[in-house]
This record gives sequence, C-alpha cells and structure tokens, in this order.
Amino acid sequence: MSPTPRAAAILALTALTALLVPFPVAGLLVLAAAAATVADAWLVREVPDLVTRTPSILSRGVASTLTIRPSEPSKDLRIRQPSGPDIRIRPQEDDGEIEAEIMALRRGRHILPAPATRARGPLGLGWWFHRTGQSAEIVVYPDLPAARRLAIEVRMGRFRGEGRRSRGPLGLGTELESIREYSPDDDIRQVNWRATARVGHPMSNTYRVEQDREVICLLDTGRLMAAPLPGRDGRPELTRLDAAVDAIAAMAAVADEIGDRVGVLAFHSRVVRWLTPRRDGARAVLQAIYDLEPEPTDSSYELAFQTVTHAKRAFVLIMTDLLDESAARPLADAMPMLARHHAVAVASVADPTVQAALLLAEETTAGVLRQSVAVDVIEARERVAALLAGLGVRVIEAPPERLSAACVSAYLTAKRRARL
Repeated sequence: MSPTPRAAAILALTALTALLVPFPVAGLLVLAAAAATVADAWLVREVPDLVTRTPSILSRGVASTLTIRPSEPSKDLRIRQPSGPDIRIRPQEDDGEIEAEIMALRRGRHILPAPATRARGPLGLGWWFHRTGQSAEIVVYPDLPAARRLAIEVRMGRFRGEGRRSRGPLGLGTELESIREYSPDDDIRQVNWRATARVGHPMSNTYRVEQDREVICLLDTGRLMAAPLPGRDGRPELTRLDAAVDAIAAMAAVADEIGDRVGVLAFHSRVVRWLTPRRDGARAVLQAIYDLEPEPTDSSYELAFQTVTHAKRAFVLIMTDLLDESAARPLADAMPMLARHHAVAVASVADPTVQAALLLAEETTAGVLRQSVAVDVIEARERVAALLAGLGVRVIEAPPERLSAACVSAYLTAKRRARL
C-alpha cells in the first residue's frame, strides 16, 4: 500500500495549514488525510482475478502475443508483467489490460514471473499492490516457422536451392516416376536412350527417391560456436550455435517430410547427446538439442566420428565453424574414418560483417586494418574448405538466414545423386 500523487499533494497542503491555523487543528487535518488515504487503499485490498494467456512454447526470435485481462474490467487497475533478460515483452505494463508482443531471445526453458497489479482506490488517494497468479514456464525452440516453410516447399516441389528449382523429392531410385526432357544437371545414368533415339533429343528418366534413408546431424557445441552473429530484421543477436540448431531443425523437418530417418549427435570434448536415426524423428531431434549452449572447450571430432562410423550409410551433416585453421586440422585428420562410410557435408556460418568489411571504401588506418583482417579470415576459410573438399566432403558456407536452405539443398542433392 502507498499514497498516490494526489494523496501526497493533499497531505502536503494540510501540513502547510499549520502556518494559518493552530497546530492541533493542522495535526487533525493531516491525520484525517492520512486516514482517508489508508481507507481508500483498503477498499481495493482484494487480489484481482486475472485471465492470463501466455504462450507455453515460443520459437527464438519469433514474436507471439501475450494478453492479461482482469475478469472484471477496471480502469483503476494497472498491470505489469515482469520478464527476465532472455524474454522481451512490449509493452510490459498498461492500464486496464495488457496485450503485448513477447519474444524469446534465447533457446531453452525460461520462467516468466507472475504478473503484478496496482489497484487505485475510488477516491484516487491510495494504491494497493498485489502479486497475482503463478509464474509460468516457457519452452523456447529454434526457428520452427522457417523449418516448416522449407519442409512445405520441398513437399510442394517449390524448394529453391543454389539458384535452381527443385523437382521435389524425386531423383535416382528404383521406381520409375516419369520420362522428361534432359536437364544439364541430370546424372548420365538418368538418360533414357530409347526415348532419346525415338524423339531425336536427350530424354531422362525420373525416379522416385528411395525412402527410409538415414540422416545424421553432428552438432559441434564447442567454444568456436559461441561466437556472436548480428541479428536481422529487428531480431535478437544469435550465436553460431543458434544458427546451427536452426539448420538442424530444418533438416529434421525435411527428412520427416520425405520419409527418411533422422538422428542427431551433439558433442564438444565429449558426446553430449546421441539420438539414433528414427522415422518421424524431427520432434525427438528438437527435444534433444533445443536447450544446448556452447561450452568453453575444444571439440573432439574423432570421438564424435567414432560414435557414428558403424551406423548404416547415411548423409552426415557436420555443423561446426571453419574460422580457425588450427581448430579445423583435427576435423580434417579425423574425416577419412567418416567419409569412407557416409556421404558427408560440413556446414559453417558465413559472418556477414566480414563480407561487409570488404565492400566498404576505407580511408582510415583502422578501416584498412579491418579489411586486412577480413581478407585473412576469408583466405583461412578457403584453405580449410579446399582441404575438406579434397577428402570428398561437401563444404557449405552461408549467411545465417540462408544456412538452413543450403543444408537442405545439399541433402536433397545427395539423394538425387544416389549417394545415400
């Protein structure tokens, strides 16, 4: 309970009457004003009944709606919804009710404190504060809407990867789907020579891709994945691990759509999570990795590769960072044991700030030095990429907003070329 500004002004004025009237009379006036303030606040002492609609599941960086309304509307009630450092609510407080935008800045489980209210008495003299309801738990997943959009595009045959229009889940397989005109990116094994001789120009067979193949995503959670990346479109800043988890969510959604089994292995100096490939495994994959955070240790690629080497031949996507040549050397040294058994791709996030530094016309010494560092970073990445490509590994590097699509494109290409 506390006085309102109106009550404070009345108390100050009654206190000033001591200059005009006898002191006992002024004292009685002050006591009367204080009693009126207490009585006014006492009238609104009951805890208001609030109807709260808080989303229990959010996707990182994707806004949702939070509403808090009293069961009995009142303009004399102010509501405030506290939040932690990883949850953003705008606006956090308002009169009568709150209809706010809520956005999670970090994956994992978060506790949203119970709402607080401030009720004003009918005379406008006193306030009574309440903490109503209970705290709520919010589970924050990676960017699921983007993953679902990619899966729908693949299902509808509208997915565009690497600048080419995909034909959906079709490719080399055992079940003939159709015969069509030859495309320059077709495998030579698709050519239908009889149809070609009959019509006078190259024709290709299109087969239904075999189902029930396996996809294994290896997620590096070591120190290099803690590097921050700039946010986009007003969204919060994210780490390289955030972008990698988003890409794995998209891969799992597409694998479910196509009918392949999907699993995930998270590691740094040890194996953190290992989920064997399974049908309709997207939900299990999300549950396994949504709350992972980077660890300040070097990653053991050899340990991770040994874990999946004896699995059935699969498309293995390694989400890591290729910035540091010395850190990438253990990856290259351990790669042969994995590449012998599986179709392997290594994906890394391209930092947009590095590319932007090369495009600026710098005239200051600091600017020139910044460009020199950017050139060194890009050249180091190119050397690592060339080393891995020489081992038969596909290297993927894309900005955060395109990393998921690039990984899905590599996966579909491997299926189309019957590498699984």
